[in-house]
Amino acid sequence: MDASTEVWIFAYGSLMWRPGFPFVEAAPARLHGYHRSLCVYSWVHRGTREVPGVVLGLDRGGSCRGWAFRIEPAQEAEVLAYVDSRELVTEVYRRRRLPVTIGARRVLAWGYVVRRDHPQYAGPLPHERLLELVRCGVGRSGRCRDYIVSTVEHLESMGIVDGHLHKLAKALAGPDADLIDDPALIAAPAR
Repeated sequence: MDASTEVWIFAYGSLMWRPGFPFVEAAPARLHGYHRSLCVYSWVHRGTREVPGVVLGLDRGGSCRGWAFRIEPAQEAEVLAYVDSRELVTEVYRRRRLPVTIGARRVLAWGYVVRRDHPQYAGPLPHERLLELVRCGVGRSGRCRDYIVSTVEHLESMGIVDGHLHKLAKALAGPDADLIDDPALIAAPAR
């Protein structure tokens, strides 16, 4: 582990393409022990409680290629407060220091890991259910479909192919791209 005083933030979803905070360096990174998963019902940013969307979480197992942002140590508290205000709105994530690999170095980076005990944790969902949630989800940060498409575009620019996300994006661009499902069918299951 790099023993420096550098401060890093690991991004695997919208933070990759819209960090919203100042950084001094950005680099491709890999996290082992967690994978990128559409496993979180979105009740705020990409949906509502009544008509949820679905967003990414870091879930246990596997590995995840993403992006790491190095920030000034003097700005750590301010930047974390900003990212917390985005990611911890409903506390479905837990902020943790995680070992990530950046090139040949291993550093600790702040990351946001999904809480499996939270009611918004969806776990693995079938493709058709994901498609329904993505087509109908709209929240304060915009349409869920835009979130998926932007994430896939960013992953592609990094040379990353995420099979499930790419399959979903392809379906969104297909002949039923403008299909809006009945919101009554989209409600999250009671927990």
